[in-house]
Amino acid sequence: MDQKRKADQDSGKDPAMTRAILDAVPHPVFTITGDGHVAAANVAAEAFFEVSAPLLRRRPLSDFVPFGTPLLGLIEQVRQRGAPVNEYRVDLGTPRNGGERIVDIHVAPVSEHPDQVVVMLQERTIADKMDRQLTHRGAARSVSALASMLAHEIKNPLSGIRGAAQLLEQSADDEDRALTRLICEEADRIVKLVDRMEVFSDERPVEREPVNIHAVLEHVRTLAASGFARHIRIVEEYDPSLPPVLANRDQLIQVFLNLVKNAAEAIDGDQDGEIQLTTAFRPGVRLTVPGASTRVSLPLEFCVRDNGKGVPDDLIPHLFDPFVTTKPTGSGLGLALVAKIIGDHGGIVECDSQPRRTTFRVLLPMYRGKSTAQEDN
Repeated sequence: MDQKRKADQDSGKDPAMTRAILDAVPHPVFTITGDGHVAAANVAAEAFFEVSAPLLRRRPLSDFVPFGTPLLGLIEQVRQRGAPVNEYRVDLGTPRNGGERIVDIHVAPVSEHPDQVVVMLQERTIADKMDRQLTHRGAARSVSALASMLAHEIKNPLSGIRGAAQLLEQSADDEDRALTRLICEEADRIVKLVDRMEVFSDERPVEREPVNIHAVLEHVRTLAASGFARHIRIVEEYDPSLPPVLANRDQLIQVFLNLVKNAAEAIDGDQDGEIQLTTAFRPGVRLTVPGASTRVSLPLEFCVRDNGKGVPDDLIPHLFDPFVTTKPTGSGLGLALVAKIIGDHGGIVECDSQPRRTTFRVLLPMYRGKSTAQEDN
């Protein structure tokens, strides 16, 4: 028996080795029989469909994918042609697996089993997030230049306008004095807006150190619960074994306070309103950071989730751009600042919004000691 297994291993036909290799592949891979059932599936496929392999094998694939999906047609096409086909950016999301799941589909025949085909799915979610994150950073850079220009070209004339209004107020009657006060108030309001934008033009390196994210979130929760979210239930689901994050503590507080405030405003007084703060370790996410020669691992995931009204679909791709807001009195700079801070930390931030379930997800690198801090600086 041992000799046969060794011979199989030498010839590459050892089933255990084949299974181990398939399970090591990070993309969902599964085979489909002639009657449309799943014959075998790797671990990534079980995670994608959120069911075990035995359950996958008991039911046809059509039970686990959206009605009318191109995937079933591609499988039939491969059977008829006997050649592999690819389809890009197909939505295989269902209520079972959490909504939108954009994937690239690769289908090929199995030469040893003519009635079977093999399917591999490559999720576009992370790739699209990284592309959008680079766009967010570009937007942050553009608003940085705009902030510098505004500070120089607007604040100086405003101070002259305000000074002139104060001089006029001294000799004006009551009716005109109300107008001069209005000029001063509006000038002050514009200065405050420009001051907020000047944050974007600060290009100094971020001072970072190992930070306990749970201490940051607890501080944010305390501030929220005693203020703008005092009537909203805040639920915490933390991974207690999470390592420190290499970050600036004050800036992280600013980020999550902003995200929790947005969540509270989305709930808008709903009696069943709830905000969830979660932390988790998600290995496998890597990103090329501008200015770095190597790809950076982003295994630390921090989420702020609410059951409010959600974000309009057409707004999602531009949510972190400056001056984009759904609030009647909002400036649209809060989430742009969040994107800038997280980008400065070498991470990414993304929003997934469905009815009654909006999630802002932050991915950041963890602290690996002094060598990491030196490399990142």
